[in-house]
Amino acid sequence: MVCRQKESQKGARYTDQDPNGCPKSVWLGNQTGWGLTADRLITPSFIENYTCKKTLSLKLLFEGRRLRKAVGSKKDAENALAAVKADILRGEYRWKKERKIHFEDFAEEYLDNAKANRKRSWTRDEYSLKNLLPHFGDMLISKISFRHIEAYKKIRIDQVKPATINRELACLKHIFNIAIKLKVVDENPVKGIKFYKEQQIEMKILDDDEMKQLVEAASDSLKPIIVIALNTGMRKGEILKLRWNDVDFIENYIFVKETKSGIPRKVPMNNFVRDTLKSVKRIGDFLFYNPNTKTHIRDIQTSFDTACKRSGLKGLRFHDLRHTAATQMVMAGIDLVTVKEILGHSTIITTMRYAHPTPENKRKAVNVLAKKFDKNEKHIDAIHSYKKEGKPIIPIFPLN
Repeated sequence: MVCRQKESQKGARYTDQDPNGCPKSVWLGNQTGWGLTADRLITPSFIENYTCKKTLSLKLLFEGRRLRKAVGSKKDAENALAAVKADILRGEYRWKKERKIHFEDFAEEYLDNAKANRKRSWTRDEYSLKNLLPHFGDMLISKISFRHIEAYKKIRIDQVKPATINRELACLKHIFNIAIKLKVVDENPVKGIKFYKEQQIEMKILDDDEMKQLVEAASDSLKPIIVIALNTGMRKGEILKLRWNDVDFIENYIFVKETKSGIPRKVPMNNFVRDTLKSVKRIGDFLFYNPNTKTHIRDIQTSFDTACKRSGLKGLRFHDLRHTAATQMVMAGIDLVTVKEILGHSTIITTMRYAHPTPENKRKAVNVLAKKFDKNEKHIDAIHSYKKEGKPIIPIFPLN
């Protein structure tokens, strides 16, 4: 029932009653007209439903169509009503038609676009969706709420680590951001979700003996990959995606095109890397080619774990090879700016974490100052000898 009286009603007016004689709803207010043309008769009102946990709803009759939306408290209803009135008066109110799109269908289209646009983390998204789809796949994307996502978190926390759940929530959040841009949904239910606190993973830095042990323990197919990582600090993805035309054996450079920052860079090759790559058999366009998929190798985790086990290196991650290369360069006295350029860091702040001040490095630092002081001593002795010869010394700053 929608009241169409032209005057504002003061006080509450009870409508239908339930079998127990309690009112089902109370009209808290009603206003119509506002001096608009007859073909735009507007009758908004807000109702308190006792049978629905006393949540307030906004009812609107506009251009012959009805709208009803739950808005929460009375204050929320008043604010929503004021917003609708303002939009109508400006001629900007638009009816929103709910698009019945299932999450599974939208996620499939999202992933296809991510692949086509070469989204850097699309493989990670693909893995996350394998776990998200069984839970949300059959639901309409517009019906997924904060409560549903919290329920998903409670299920997953007993199955995987918090970091894995955070990656899945990040993927879900990005999907909803895309859905908002496409006007499939109005809001992102992941926005208010609290992500889990992740435990910081300690970097493992290999010493000279451990590096040699790992290279010797690696299989023939894995060895060149490890050699590149330890001698250039390149990321795993950057190495696996290398093509033969990215390697310049004349100038001894590797041209890294697909980088984390999106900025290509040239990484110099030392003789060990150069000789190692020359020994790799050319099969396809990629250095590390998979003849079954006709593209580059994507996963080396099994062979890397085997090499770690053979060499007795527990808890080693492939990314630790990048940390090792960076740390070894810094400890050898290479300046941070050069290390930053080789690693492809966007800021030097990231590179600075590899600058570990050791007692030996501190001693080298003060010894550098001592050499400077020795030069100054020689300079002072030269001045004294100059005086003994009776030659005048002209001061740099004239004395008053």
